[in-house]
Amino acid sequence: MSRGKALWVNILGALALVGIILALFMVFVYAPTEKEMGIVQRIFYFHVPSATIAFLSFFIVFFYSILYLFWKKDRDFDIISASAAEIGVVFTTLVLIEGSFWAKPTWGAWWVWEEPRLVTALVLWLIYVGYLMLRGAISDPTRRATFSAVLGIIGFIDVPIVFMSIRWWRSIHPVVISPTKMNLDPSMMLTFFISLGAFFLFFAYLFIQKVSLERLKDDVEQLKYSAGVGAAR
Repeated sequence: MSRGKALWVNILGALALVGIILALFMVFVYAPTEKEMGIVQRIFYFHVPSATIAFLSFFIVFFYSILYLFWKKDRDFDIISASAAEIGVVFTTLVLIEGSFWAKPTWGAWWVWEEPRLVTALVLWLIYVGYLMLRGAISDPTRRATFSAVLGIIGFIDVPIVFMSIRWWRSIHPVVISPTKMNLDPSMMLTFFISLGAFFLFFAYLFIQKVSLERLKDDVEQLKYSAGVGAAR
């Protein structure tokens, strides 16, 4: 990474840190406590941004997987896909954990199998955990990238299913953000957007760092594989 690029990445990291600190202040100090759900509602300010970043990450996997299948000579497409997938799995894990912490005091259970959004989100997590496991199981860079791209494209089908599940099936999951409006107090809405912005900054910082790391890792793997150190599995 060049010195100029490293500087901008550090600035982005600093902005992400400031955004997170501001978001925490807004969530726990500025935003009012919701009348019906109480303090547990504050999970919303982390839960929805986490889901948004997860969906964005998997869209990047989907998009760059298509590009890789069309232009297989450009390994950077595979590197970007792999980086986004790993970040997406992390944020989907957060979504499931945050959802469980919200569900326990609200629904009386950590997990409700009858809730379509929970189940489809779990399936999404399993798909992309499988994606990462697939990448770890194949040492041949070209085969790994090709198989991963196919799974990355197919797996993305579940993203719109997760999003639309509470509209397609009977659900007890709250609908705070509808196609026409947001059912939030103005101060809550401001808090939400600041939190969302902080998550985007954090994602951008993580993504740039992860792609840079994966490029270095790929260079090393290419050298090892070319030298016959890594045998195809």
